[in-house]
Amino acid sequence: MLCALSFALLTSPMSLWAAKKAKSHKGISARSVIFSNSTKVKRLYGKNVNKRVPPASTVKVMTALLAMEKLSLDQTVTASSNVVYPQPSKIYIQPGEQYDVKSLLYAILLKSANDAAVALAEAVAGSEEKFVALMNKKAKELGCKNTKFSNAHGLPKPTTQYTTAYDMYLIFRAALKHPFFREAIATKQKTIASKAGREISLKSHNHILSSKWSQKIYGKTGYTHAARSCFVGYTKKGADDLIIAIFGCASGKRWNEIKRIVSKYGGIAL
Repeated sequence: MLCALSFALLTSPMSLWAAKKAKSHKGISARSVIFSNSTKVKRLYGKNVNKRVPPASTVKVMTALLAMEKLSLDQTVTASSNVVYPQPSKIYIQPGEQYDVKSLLYAILLKSANDAAVALAEAVAGSEEKFVALMNKKAKELGCKNTKFSNAHGLPKPTTQYTTAYDMYLIFRAALKHPFFREAIATKQKTIASKAGREISLKSHNHILSSKWSQKIYGKTGYTHAARSCFVGYTKKGADDLIIAIFGCASGKRWNEIKRIVSKYGGIAL
């Protein structure tokens, strides 16, 4: 009788659903993932989509979004002394140096330059503190219920800075409405220059752009020790945008897990 009961439990619809769900996450080390067709608003895969995680440099998607909404791409930004304080990655902007907004956006989206993020934040709001308030306000407007920002670049503040895969999907989807954002995240290499002529070579941290994958996925990387490897990006399937947000991948697993999820659940040969 016990054997019969055990068999019944194992073959019940609920048990089969749970087994199928568990199997779907096999080989995925990431703490939180969402993969959705944002054009049709259809989720293709999810794992802990509302779990709060450190965002690392995916924060810069929100920084870029606000800069694109509030500033002209050709507007000149003069760096303050605050740009010297963030830790690398950075482009080593000096106080008083001037750049156009477009160049600083390339710097944060390709090289993940923390100093460029501060320069943009101050250009938008007058101070990074006031910019952070705008970031959190915008997040709420977009429907993000489990996101809190505390700086413009994503360096760790474990108790005061967090997001979820679902919330970052919403933020990234909003950023994709800007043609320049799509152009920038699809750029593998770029040389920018200050108004005084100091040239800086940028190379995207998105290794997919330099890969032999048959189809590229364009987006923004992130990494800190606490956050582990992160990425939010998109690819095309016909006329549709497919967005993936993946957080907390184990060392060396990020790109393979992205490829596995997009191939299996998006039906895209990579």
